[in-house]
Amino acid sequence: MLFCTGEYRVIGGMGLLLLALLVVSLPAEANRKIALTYDDAPRVDGAVFTGTVRAEKLIAALARVEAGPVAFFVTTNGLERSAANQQRIARYAEAGHLIANHTHTHQWAHKTQAEDFLTDVDRAEQLLAGFDNRRPWFRFPYLDEGRRSAQIEALRNGLAKRGLQNGYVTVDNYDWHIEQQLQRAVRSGVAVDYDKLGQLYVQMMLYSAEFYDAIAVQQLGYSPVHVLLLHENDLAALYADKLVLALRATGWEVVSPDAAYDDPLPQPKSRHLSQGRVFALADDAGRHRSTMWSWTIDEAMIDVWLERSGVFGGEEE
Repeated sequence: MLFCTGEYRVIGGMGLLLLALLVVSLPAEANRKIALTYDDAPRVDGAVFTGTVRAEKLIAALARVEAGPVAFFVTTNGLERSAANQQRIARYAEAGHLIANHTHTHQWAHKTQAEDFLTDVDRAEQLLAGFDNRRPWFRFPYLDEGRRSAQIEALRNGLAKRGLQNGYVTVDNYDWHIEQQLQRAVRSGVAVDYDKLGQLYVQMMLYSAEFYDAIAVQQLGYSPVHVLLLHENDLAALYADKLVLALRATGWEVVSPDAAYDDPLPQPKSRHLSQGRVFALADDAGRHRSTMWSWTIDEAMIDVWLERSGVFGGEEE
C-alpha cells in the first residue's frame, strides 16, 4: 500500500478501497523533520515479548538505523511494580534516549480534579528524578488536557510552575489499536503474518505523517518539526527500524525530540486537544473537523485494513 497522491500499491495483489481518505502529495523539495516518541513505558509483558526483551529489541532496532535519541514518556506506577521495570527505563537512558513524564497513574485529565492530577504529576517527577537524560516535558495521557476552560488553565499554570513543558504531539494515530488486535490474535492462537503486519503498521505511520503535515502546511504555511505519537509496545519493537527507514525513504529526516520542543508550536486555544497540536491549531483557524478525519484514528477502519490485508488468520483468499 502507498497512501499518497493518485495511486497506491497493494499487499498481496489485493485491491483496497480508500473510502474518502484525504489524498496528500509530497512536496517536490521536502525538508521535513519528525521526532519519534513512545508513550506508556514501561508497559507490561506482551504476548510477543516480555517487557525486558521488548526494551532490548527496541533499543537494538533504533541503533541499527542510527535513529538518534527518541523520547520515552514514562507512566511511573510501572516503576513501582518491579526492579526490572526500573532497569528498562535506565537502559533506554543509557542507550542515549530521552526520559519524560507521562503521570504516575495515567488518568484522564477531564475526569480528575486539577489538584489531584498535578499531585499525580508530582509523584511521577519524584520517581523519575534519578534517571539520566531527563527532559522537562510532560505529556497528558490520552492527549486529554481537560475539557473545561478553568481546568485547562489550572493544569497549564500548574505545569508551568513546575517547570514542565507540554510534550505535545503533531502526528496522532491509533497504533495502540493494532497492538490490541495483535495481542488478542497471539493469545488466541490465530496465525499472524508479521510481514503484512509490518507493512500495514509502517504505512499507517507514513500516512499519518503526510496527513498532518498537509494540514500544518495549509494552516501554518510551513512544515514544522513534527512529533510522532507511538507506544512502547510489541509493535514498536518489531518494526522501529523499518519505520525509520521508510520515513527517510519518503523524504523525512528523523530528528531528536529536542529539535521539536526547543522550537515549539504555539499553544492552541481550541479545547479539542486530543488529536494533537496541528489539529488543534487548524481547529482554532476554523477548519471544519470533518475535513481532518483520518482512517488512522478510526478503530473500525483500522480493522477493515487488517482484515483486507490478510494480517490475521492465514493467507488471504
